[in-house]
Amino acid sequence: MNGRRKIIFLVAESWYFASHRLPIAKACLALGWDVVVITRVQDGTDIAEGGIRVIPIRLRRSGRNPFEEILSLLEIFRIIRREKPDILHSVGLKPVLYGATASLLAKVPHTVSALAGMGYIFMSGQLRIRLIRKVIIIWLRSVLRRRTAWLILQNDDDVALLSKGGVAYPQQIALIRGSGVDLDHFRPTPESPGPVIFALVSRMLADKGVRELVWAARELKRRGDPVQVWLVGAPDPDNPTSLTDRDLRAWHEEGIIVWHGPRDDIKTVWEQAHVCVLPSYREGLPKALLEAAACGRPMITTDVPGCREVVRDGIEGLLVPPNDWGCLVQAISKLAHSPELRVRMGLAARRHAEEMFSIEKTVDLTLDVYKTMLASDR
Repeated sequence: MNGRRKIIFLVAESWYFASHRLPIAKACLALGWDVVVITRVQDGTDIAEGGIRVIPIRLRRSGRNPFEEILSLLEIFRIIRREKPDILHSVGLKPVLYGATASLLAKVPHTVSALAGMGYIFMSGQLRIRLIRKVIIIWLRSVLRRRTAWLILQNDDDVALLSKGGVAYPQQIALIRGSGVDLDHFRPTPESPGPVIFALVSRMLADKGVRELVWAARELKRRGDPVQVWLVGAPDPDNPTSLTDRDLRAWHEEGIIVWHGPRDDIKTVWEQAHVCVLPSYREGLPKALLEAAACGRPMITTDVPGCREVVRDGIEGLLVPPNDWGCLVQAISKLAHSPELRVRMGLAARRHAEEMFSIEKTVDLTLDVYKTMLASDR
């Protein structure tokens, strides 16, 4: 992989790039490549480090105005045509659709499209959303089923779904389980004294199972179980399933949960909390679980794509059905009263993270995709 190459990362928002793709970009810099990031830049997010060049765009995940969306697509096309990258690496459904389309028009030699889970569009049962889903599958197939295009997915279920849909050639679908976790930064610590704390760390979305956890917390409080339930994260107005500040403050003031809002010190959260809870409806492969596992915390999550790759029932934690707050109550109560089980599962979670989910492994597998693509130029 020698020579002066240029790679462009197309990501909807700069905070996501900083959290999930920055180590890959740094690895490309170490190879001597030019690295460009096209994204909507949020205040307080600095990703222009070590030679990374950032090009701000107007793209919004929640944008629905056809005129604005066409302008965003044209903006991305003009940037890509001007920059002439060897590889365009797009992350997320809308960046993948727009980036792959623009790269086809601009004749970019290679594209990598990473879908981090089949989110709201692929989960909703509404007729309108089902029709949109069909259009998206056709659109993906038209821009990704090419010899110069690779698709990165994070779990086996998504691979099966999109392979069956003929979205990409099977030999050009790479399974890379999540964005990895820094095992040196996130390290196990002994449990803190006091009440057993169950923490959900994520954006405050209904699809993350936040409501089910609140209902479970209300029942646990009624029963007098010695637990605290924390919600750590902020609403996401660009997501149609986002909860509101008003909802979260009301639950907090009622004393059902403790809402901490967004926090940057996630390692400190896991030093204080005893168990990770993520009753999500579907995931790619959630970073929240990886960070908790690296910190040696047992997990309670749902038996759905993305989550069951991190947690094997009875080993690293407990799996519960989605949308079932009653089972969530039982799982929380079980771990609340079983300190030995928490320790055993926490040790297993750390081992699993070391074996499967290190950031180095993720970076190496992604660079292997780039290497395979560029080898075809010879």
